[in-house]
Amino acid sequence: MKKLVSAVSGVLAGFLAATVFFADFTNIGSQSSAEDSTNKSNAEKVYVPFGKLDEYYLFASGGHSGQMFIYGVPSMRHIRTVPVFSPDSATGYGFDKHSKELMGDYTWGDLHHPAFSETNGDYDGKWLFATDVGNSRAAVMDLKTFTTKDIINVPNTSGPHCAAFVTENTEYMFLPTRFAVPIGREYASLDDYSQKYRGVMSAVTFDEKTEKLNIAYQVALPPWSYDLSDAGKKMSKDWAVMTTYNTEEATTNLEINASQADRDYIILFNWKELEKMVADGKYENITGQKMIFPEKQKGGIYLVPVAKSPHGVDVTPDGTRFIASGKLAPSMTVFSFEKAFEAIKNKDFAGDRNGIPILKYESVMEREVNPENALGPLHTQFDDKGMAYTTMFISSEIVKWDPNTGETLDRVPVQYSPGHSVAAEGDTVSPDGKYIIALNKIAKDSYLSVGPSHPESMQLIDLSGDKMEVIQSAPVNPEPHYAQMIKADKLNPLKIYPKEENRPDSVWKQEDTRIERKGNEVHVYGVALRSKFIFDAKAERPDVIEVNEGDKVFIHLTNIDLDQDITHGFAINSYNLNMEVQPGQTNTLEFVADKAGTYPLYCTNFCSALHQEMTGYFLVKPKK
Repeated sequence: MKKLVSAVSGVLAGFLAATVFFADFTNIGSQSSAEDSTNKSNAEKVYVPFGKLDEYYLFASGGHSGQMFIYGVPSMRHIRTVPVFSPDSATGYGFDKHSKELMGDYTWGDLHHPAFSETNGDYDGKWLFATDVGNSRAAVMDLKTFTTKDIINVPNTSGPHCAAFVTENTEYMFLPTRFAVPIGREYASLDDYSQKYRGVMSAVTFDEKTEKLNIAYQVALPPWSYDLSDAGKKMSKDWAVMTTYNTEEATTNLEINASQADRDYIILFNWKELEKMVADGKYENITGQKMIFPEKQKGGIYLVPVAKSPHGVDVTPDGTRFIASGKLAPSMTVFSFEKAFEAIKNKDFAGDRNGIPILKYESVMEREVNPENALGPLHTQFDDKGMAYTTMFISSEIVKWDPNTGETLDRVPVQYSPGHSVAAEGDTVSPDGKYIIALNKIAKDSYLSVGPSHPESMQLIDLSGDKMEVIQSAPVNPEPHYAQMIKADKLNPLKIYPKEENRPDSVWKQEDTRIERKGNEVHVYGVALRSKFIFDAKAERPDVIEVNEGDKVFIHLTNIDLDQDITHGFAINSYNLNMEVQPGQTNTLEFVADKAGTYPLYCTNFCSALHQEMTGYFLVKPKK
């Protein structure tokens, strides 16, 4: 009997164990099935079928690559790299005459903070501006051709990091500076830092007809570092805000010495008032620039105390508030434009710094927002309901919250350490509220290893449901230093360059091609077409260019294949020269034939089945 009971007990124990095992197995299977279902759902959200197009363009700054990276959203496919501040052999940027002149003597750039042109506070899809922190330049890109049109050097400044940002109707692009330097970059001892150094801000205008950037005036701000900025909207449209750090005016070991005070400042300025000062002659002529000194030309500029070392400062879509936070603070502060205007009217100041009035924190602050355990708030974007989304660098997440109440609504982890973020038209007067992208500083273990240095990541987050959801991740190298996301239907890129009969240096008929000598200059007026070059139709060998050693050579090449995507390249073997000529475009190479000999030339961009046969010769006769 005991044996029977024991046997039954053993069977029951085995049955129970099997039941638990299969229950666990079923649960594992259920979890796996749920994950598969989620992954499938996410894949469907980002899938763009062949023949269909993405809903948005994403323009991501390429940092120290000097380039602009273009992606489609929601697919997150990289569709174009536009060279801006660095040469690009793929397109010949930095080699052809126009882009070589734009580049000047520089061979690299550090592209930060792109900004679209705006009309009434909304993206108009016409132009994109960007700055070069590495060499203090500003650029404008044409969104019809996705090419850089103009670059200017910005004097008296060093590292326009927190720019570019444009005013509501692209009246100005403001370029503050990251590094204080003496005006004119003259030598000055660091012992005289507080007296002789300045953080100059430039007001830059853009002429659409001439496609040229111009410095309208400059403001000699105190010798602090200026980090990020934003322009006002609607009721605050005449104003702009930007963050500062190192208001201690430290000159070494900034990690410690620039973190002594409890607070830094937001610069709040009225650009309309500054514009009027210049019109009224209230400025000084310094190094050829109209320069406003706030301690002398009073008005239009104010300081707002903010938590230590703030990074982002962002204006709400309705233009009533601006939001900022210290990088090491656990909270965001919501400031009121209306309160600031009232404090300015009533001169409710707490003293001044460098002649600039300081508004009382409690007079301008609306509320402090403290999401639980969220650390390192940096940058805020907005959705179509006015809700805010802030990147948390230290806790590696994006937090959604209500600026009206400070209530935390949602949060989603990202991989890892997001700096900036970009929502669909999220810094305009009318955000779309569909997606936000976390621009992460670190992404180790997210992709296949490529050595000690890993690609950074951009993570696409769906905002359409009740909860935020990461639905796609894309590697990018180097890290994206801010980005802009615009509706695809706002852009109208060219299919081909328009045929302009009177365009200088263009040739539209094969019989008009020619080679002309003017002293020691040789001008080649040629055409490219599938699948040959013609430089002089009347010559015995029309695809040959022959010059003398020491000649200055100008090769003007027109692509007369007026067919979308039939782009030709032009390179001279061993001469370190290459350029791209798109359909209907005329481009020019300018160089000195300083190497005698025989050099094949060829098309570098695949154009037809006989692409390999699209060649010729560049012959350089040696000096006697």
